[in-house]
Amino acid sequence: MRKRASLVALMAVALVVSVVLGTQIASVQGQAQQQMRVAAVPAERGGQDMFGAYEPVAGWPKPLSSVPGVGKWTWGAGQGVFAETPNRVFVLERGMLPEVERPKTVKIAPSIEFPIGRLPWRDNTSASPPGALFKTGTQEPGDDLDAGQPGVDYKWGRIINVVDAQGNHIEDWTQYDTMFRRPHSVFESPYDPQKDVWIVDDYRHAIFRFSNDGKKLLQTLGTPNVPGNDDKHFYRPTFMAWAPNGDFYVADGYANTRVVKFDKTGKFLMTWGEKGEAGKETRPSYFNNVHGVAVDPQTGRVFVNDRGNRRIQVFDANGKYLDSWSVGRPPADIHLVYMDGSRMLWAFDRASSKMIKYDLGGNLQYTFGTWGNFPGGFWGVHGMHVDSEGNLYVAEVDNGGAQKFRPRAGANPAFLIAKRAAPTTGTR
Repeated sequence: MRKRASLVALMAVALVVSVVLGTQIASVQGQAQQQMRVAAVPAERGGQDMFGAYEPVAGWPKPLSSVPGVGKWTWGAGQGVFAETPNRVFVLERGMLPEVERPKTVKIAPSIEFPIGRLPWRDNTSASPPGALFKTGTQEPGDDLDAGQPGVDYKWGRIINVVDAQGNHIEDWTQYDTMFRRPHSVFESPYDPQKDVWIVDDYRHAIFRFSNDGKKLLQTLGTPNVPGNDDKHFYRPTFMAWAPNGDFYVADGYANTRVVKFDKTGKFLMTWGEKGEAGKETRPSYFNNVHGVAVDPQTGRVFVNDRGNRRIQVFDANGKYLDSWSVGRPPADIHLVYMDGSRMLWAFDRASSKMIKYDLGGNLQYTFGTWGNFPGGFWGVHGMHVDSEGNLYVAEVDNGGAQKFRPRAGANPAFLIAKRAAPTTGTR
């Protein structure tokens, strides 16, 4: 009898243990599934993160043809974008292209049709001016006629556009149209209380600084139309980035292979970088196509997009090499780098049409994006910025013009490109 009672008690204990263990295992499995889930909006069922943690704002900006006097013209290659506020956004483009309807599909051969449904049919960057950098056999500026017939295939105008939160065109900067040949990027220093506007033109080998209202050209860096490799010349510069003390760095560039540092007044301080073996270079401080620069505001480290060698190189504020990492095998093609408000380094890859998030050690965190010319699709993102409300803007050379994205409701902040905190003091 005692043996039977002991056996029953033992079985009861075993049953309790198995229930407890089963509950714990199920709980752990549930926690693991929850922890393993990677979704921009954790509470969402179904769907997919086609646009990451964002949703496109269709119809922003409004068509260029809606501006009085423009006529039937649309966006050329979108070069840069900068959101001073959500209600004042600069969009930089390389002229305008004819606004025409998508052509009907034509059978070119039994097995070939064009354009194919759902696919883009015009590449805005190849259709937009300028043409050749120099006239044949000289270093005189080209005449751009190889880009097409002016007034028919393209129109040089509306280079600088200012757009409000609803997509309306609110300012006219056309007085500067003839100043540019291949405007490449637009910025304001985040540490400048006067909010001067800077525009890099890589074919003019110069950087132009304007008053915030656009009424004055305040400063020119470089010698326009004259390429060079010293303290007074650039050779196809591309992007800029600022340190908190107002010093700034210029990626110089397509032809030169260096980074140039200036103080907040535009005084030349130093330069570094050597020309490498394009596509194969692994040596520190050697570059090919310097196409992007970003600064960590806390450490002062400078992140340089060594585009031709598919890597990011990292330096201290005086050009001392610190680190580097690969951005992938061919056809990886990083267009730009951007330091967000959480000190994460974002990049855009033209080959995959994806935004890429790295930590400052080069560890991959997240990617999003899809190729296409529909609202929200990426094609050739060449400039990006985030406004004070967290809206994302991109300028696209291939799609043309710019797009706006708003954060999705309930989005995990880790999946967003963080807005930058307003500086507490200025530099001037």
